[in-house]
Amino acid sequence: MISLPNENSYQHEQATSATETAHRIGAEVQILYANNDAVTQSQQVLEIIQSRSGAPPDAILFEPLTTTGLVRAAEAAVTAGIGWVVLNSDVDYLDRLRTSSKAPVFGVTRDHTEIGRIQGRQFAALLPNGGTVLYVQGPANNSAALQRTIGMESTKPSNILIKGLRSTWEEANACQAITSWLSLSTSRASSIDVVGCQYDGIAKGARKAFENLPDREERERWLRVPFTGVDGLPKEGRAWVDHGILTATVVSLTTTQVAIQMLVQGISSGKQPPIRTLIELTSYPSLEKLSASGRSKAPIK
Repeated sequence: MISLPNENSYQHEQATSATETAHRIGAEVQILYANNDAVTQSQQVLEIIQSRSGAPPDAILFEPLTTTGLVRAAEAAVTAGIGWVVLNSDVDYLDRLRTSSKAPVFGVTRDHTEIGRIQGRQFAALLPNGGTVLYVQGPANNSAALQRTIGMESTKPSNILIKGLRSTWEEANACQAITSWLSLSTSRASSIDVVGCQYDGIAKGARKAFENLPDREERERWLRVPFTGVDGLPKEGRAWVDHGILTATVVSLTTTQVAIQMLVQGISSGKQPPIRTLIELTSYPSLEKLSASGRSKAPIK
């Protein structure tokens, strides 16, 4: 069973990757979505663990919505002999659970701090003389969003200022957040040099809000500002960069493909997989290309 936090494009890619990988190796998966609700996610997982109808799953894979990572559900799963795999998040209880679990217990994640570091370097490349970034982050209680912000702050130069804004991991919510922000008297295009977002879908939603501006001159000024995101799916983030919708993204593979392969191997061998596996990350386009672009463009004022 796989519990995913929502049905945005990245999570659909996670589900597709999981289904294809499972089919290839002769396993079955059930995909559940939590609709960005931590209580819903907890209930979904606990119902699977406590169900008395049918055989229990070999393992539960899930991407947590909160920093606690469903620790009580994790303990219940291990007690029931069910494997526990945490996706795209770091939790502090895996080592403790592994000592008493016969089933695989481990995590597969993107290094969210490194994602933030890459974004900070992208901002530096795009703004060699400094400037201001409107930084649209994920939810405040989400560990991935927090780590990405910490990483970004650690690599962005001191002459680049950050104006933070919050959104969920969904395009529509990002559009709404930007629309609300635009109603403030301080939201002028002349004061923002880059719109940096923690997810490609957030960046797409941000652009949509600016595209909806009624004033043509203001709309065109905003749409000349570089937009950046994270995920770089082939048909979305990378394609949007290629078509000029985004200026840059951070590319990473899905975690479900790697996690399922490791899970099946762990079950068959009877050995615990590594406690934490990181997915490779790259800037798209390269930082060198972004630097050349940043040097060639004068600030938009």
